[in-house]
Amino acid sequence: MSSLNVVDSSGWIEYFTASPNADFFAASVEDTEHLLVASVSVLEVFRWVYREHGESNALRATALMQQGHVVDLDATLALRAAKLGLQHRLPLADSILLATAHVFDATLWTQDADLEAIPGVQYRAKSKLAE
Repeated sequence: MSSLNVVDSSGWIEYFTASPNADFFAASVEDTEHLLVASVSVLEVFRWVYREHGESNALRATALMQQGHVVDLDATLALRAAKLGLQHRLPLADSILLATAHVFDATLWTQDADLEAIPGVQYRAKSKLAE
C-alpha cells in the first residue's frame, strides 16, 4: 500500500481478535509507514480490550497501534470533525476518524455502515458471525 490509511476502532478490534473481517483491515494495519491512528481509536480500543481481555492485553494492543503515526485531536481537527459530523449525521468518534482521513487525504477503512457511502471510505459490512 502506498497511500495513507486510517483504520476505525472496530477494524482494529477485528484485526486483534482475528475476527471474520480481519483480513480486510490487515494490509492497512500492517503497513505502519502509511498508517495514521486517530487518538480516539487508541482510547476506544484500549477501553474495549481492557474490558474484555485485561490491562496487559490492552497495553499490548495500543503499543502496536502506536507503531503508526498517532494523530492527536487538536482544535483544527475538532472543528473539521464537527462539520463533517453534522454534514453526514455521524456519531462523535466517526466524525473524528473521517476528519482525520480528510485532513491527511487518507483512506478510512471501516465496517461502520454510517460511513459506507462517503467518498474516501473503504467499507465492508460487519460479519453476522462476529455479532
